[in-house]
Amino acid sequence: MAEPPLTPDPLDLRAYVVSLPKAELHVHIEGTLEPELMFELAARNGVVLPYESVDDARGAYQFVDLQAFLDLYYAATDVLRTAADFEELTWAYLQRASADGVVHVEPFFDPQSHLPRGVPMADVVGGITAGLRRGEQELGITWRLIMCFLRHLPEEDAFDTLTAAEPFLEHIHGVGLDSGERGNPPTKFARVYARAKELGLRAVAHAGEEGPPEYIVEALDVLGVERVDHGEAARNDPALMARLAALGIPLTMCPLSNQRLQVTPDLREHPVKLFLDAGIDVTINSDDPAYFGGYIADNYLAVATALGLTADELALMAQNSLRAAWR
Repeated sequence: MAEPPLTPDPLDLRAYVVSLPKAELHVHIEGTLEPELMFELAARNGVVLPYESVDDARGAYQFVDLQAFLDLYYAATDVLRTAADFEELTWAYLQRASADGVVHVEPFFDPQSHLPRGVPMADVVGGITAGLRRGEQELGITWRLIMCFLRHLPEEDAFDTLTAAEPFLEHIHGVGLDSGERGNPPTKFARVYARAKELGLRAVAHAGEEGPPEYIVEALDVLGVERVDHGEAARNDPALMARLAALGIPLTMCPLSNQRLQVTPDLREHPVKLFLDAGIDVTINSDDPAYFGGYIADNYLAVATALGLTADELALMAQNSLRAAWR
């Protein structure tokens, strides 16, 4: 007999979700910057914020689409100036992740948000990896690090970023592609992905969040990604869904992000269940949790409640995340 859907008892359901060992494969480390830490770092670094208080800043975390969010996101990163800032940011995230049952993380970082501000690559990578090493030592969380290219910028900028990262590749395990998807297809970055692979880096890419199913196909066929970040648009292409299932290509999905950015305003219509039933390796992640109102357990809870997912389905997604991880 099929297991009935979990009843949405917030306490029991949260305890169950937290108890599941899981990997987080889609989280932007800059997107874990909570307003409290933003104010601390601003004071430390002499950065004047356009907000008078933490509550005022939280009120500003209102946006209607991906581009509006990105505008705020990149402005907030201005408080990140030193290696110590990046280490503190990473450590704060890892403590929250550990409390949610995360045992492995593969965070993204965006050097192109920092290098133009005069922050050296050594400080960005050094600070993040210092935080990750502390998390491994004190919390037992293993890690891999993924450097993202900003897709709204020219591919030449991505090449410059990759060159700047070459002295630090012992700490960087893969490349990704993020920021505004509309009008910036994966094919735009074919050459820099090829170069990254020559350097021994693995590949993922955001695709099918705001872009069409064709962007997912391009990410697979042109960039050669091992995982697709988001991938919601596959719901509109049955052949693509079948291909993702057959090839075992994981999707790193972020329900609360999709809801907040109006990709899927009603989580009862989120494709997580559709994809699970199609045999696709769905994983659940938090994306930019400081901005979207929830860390990884909150995302599991949101789709479990909205879609009536079973305990087995929640456990399967946690298992998928561990299988999809680069451990």
